[in-house]
Amino acid sequence: MTTHRTGTRDEWLRERLALLEAEKALTRQSDELARRRQALPWVPVEKTYRFQVADGEATLADLFQGRSQLLVYHFMFGPDYTAGCPSCSMIADGFNGFWQHLASHDVTLSAVSRAPIETLLAYRKRMGWSFPWASSFGGDFNFDYSVGLTEEQQDRGYDYNYQSHGVVSRNTPDAPQTFGAMCGVDRRTYLRELPGMSAFRIEDGEIFHTYSTYGRGLDALWGSYPWLDRAPLGRNESEGVWWKRRDEYAEALAAA
Repeated sequence: MTTHRTGTRDEWLRERLALLEAEKALTRQSDELARRRQALPWVPVEKTYRFQVADGEATLADLFQGRSQLLVYHFMFGPDYTAGCPSCSMIADGFNGFWQHLASHDVTLSAVSRAPIETLLAYRKRMGWSFPWASSFGGDFNFDYSVGLTEEQQDRGYDYNYQSHGVVSRNTPDAPQTFGAMCGVDRRTYLRELPGMSAFRIEDGEIFHTYSTYGRGLDALWGSYPWLDRAPLGRNESEGVWWKRRDEYAEALAAA
């Protein structure tokens, strides 16, 4: 027998209508936040960034692919990783269809990671993805946009998500430890990469940085989260790290 509260259809409808008002208020608030994001001042990008893409070398301007807007997902895939971050992979699973819709609306969506381009393209093939992916290997892009750490920063503290953070410990058993193992690296190496997204605009050949978000600011980009938030048990985060890369679920079932 269920331990959850039960009720009549009339009771459910009464509470559902009250919830609907709260949902509408949240939608209106979300619309206002979107307006405020777009009203932020644009910051000129003065540094010349170099990337490697499938066709060779590219600049930041090249990543726009002829469009006027660029959305960059800072995918956690460091130079020493043997596979991409499972969380970033779960988010990126949602890119494959809608990046083409964005492209038709003058917006290019591209992932950017520090791993060499050959490693990124091999992983993209493994995952069956087609969205653009660029390597910032050897450059400052990840560090300048607060998604890459040096060992020195890990030892002395660093800024991320517009807040100061302390020293990155070496041995704490937690989700980064699990994910590091899934990426073939230790916890500290795994945490030299950080997740985020950044937006850029190009006008008359000049590039502007318009927006970045990190941490839970990425929740809306997890295609699975809105669905789970509407499921009877929600995200059920009490289970801890439950997700894997999409092609690893079948392996886990076969091994069971």
